[in-house]
Amino acid sequence: MTYTSSLLRLLDERGYIHQLTDAEGLDALAEKQVVPGYIGFDPTAPSLHVGHLVSIMMLRQLQRAGHKPIVVMGGGTGKIGDPSFKDEARKLLTEDLIKQNVASIRRVFERFLTFGDGPSDAIMVDNAEWLDRLEYIPFLRDIGQHFSINRMLSFDSVKLRLDREQSLSFLEFNYMILQAYDFLELSRRAGCRLQMGGSDQWGNIVNGVELARRVDGTQVFGLTTPLLTNADGTKMGKTVGGAVWLNEDQLAHFDYWQFWRNTDDRDVGKRLRLFTDLPLDEIERLEALQGSEINAAKIVLANEATRLCRGEEASRAAEATAQATFAGGGLGEDLPTVEVGPEGIRLGAACTALGFVASNGEAKRKIAEGAVRLDDVVMEDPAMLLSVPAGATLKLSVGRKKHGIVKGI
Repeated sequence: MTYTSSLLRLLDERGYIHQLTDAEGLDALAEKQVVPGYIGFDPTAPSLHVGHLVSIMMLRQLQRAGHKPIVVMGGGTGKIGDPSFKDEARKLLTEDLIKQNVASIRRVFERFLTFGDGPSDAIMVDNAEWLDRLEYIPFLRDIGQHFSINRMLSFDSVKLRLDREQSLSFLEFNYMILQAYDFLELSRRAGCRLQMGGSDQWGNIVNGVELARRVDGTQVFGLTTPLLTNADGTKMGKTVGGAVWLNEDQLAHFDYWQFWRNTDDRDVGKRLRLFTDLPLDEIERLEALQGSEINAAKIVLANEATRLCRGEEASRAAEATAQATFAGGGLGEDLPTVEVGPEGIRLGAACTALGFVASNGEAKRKIAEGAVRLDDVVMEDPAMLLSVPAGATLKLSVGRKKHGIVKGI
């Protein structure tokens, strides 16, 4: 389909669109008015990670096209946890921990969106504002009657759990009803007409679209993005070292920058479209680079992605650290660091302390494979004691891409 609105053209050209509930209807609406659109984020940790980033960027693109982003923090739904395509129930969080996570997560959105009172300024709301006030019997009578258990059981997110004979609690089963109710409430409160999300949210989004129509007679729309995978088929954002966190207190600037710099050659164009604001003609030029020249495109990707999430200064510092570490053979200031006293630290423990391996056992295996180097010299003994004088530093490397500093204090 050829879109006429700047919103859907922008989202389509950059690769954000997978499914739409009514493409023609949304296209027409976006042509004639500002469309408020929302995405929900459950505060299950102190930071979101790169798996959430396509959703954040989609809100950014919504605003760039002149429409209104609504960030919904799941202070209410976070007390349950989305069961979609999960093997088991999420650990239930306390109310205090949810509030702490919400406060921590808020910071990252201020870098991607412009908040305010204008027609296209972003707003942030917490669904606990309305979900915490619901009364059980009135909610069942007014909202529950519009949901078919037969249909809910047919959704893939539920069906997979049942087919595997994995427990799905009644608590989790209610999640899709509450998310649908969010859309109805946002339609009433903020004139919201669009819900966006990942492809795993399609069933939940459709429920909300239908609920708004049945209860209020309001036409609202849903849009999902494709499942983001790397060229090798693995899910984007999953790394051996764990999640790639967006907040700097969860992951150092250099490690965030390096994640993007390590992009597979085949994924450079796609990631430039989804995770930067670069013009499409510039992206086409960069993704066409061949051989070792594609590394220049990866540096642009790393710089642009880091600048959006961490700021200009962080982006420049991370690139300078990479240059000092890889090109100059020195020690960049932004590298992860472990400080050791006069007692020193064992080599294997240093690898673990820097977060390069998950355990001392894994450190031993890496050392046995010849993957661990100290000041670029291959090490062989995991029990080797590193004694570092106060103020002195050693560069510890695991493989070609993980580098850190052991500093004496």
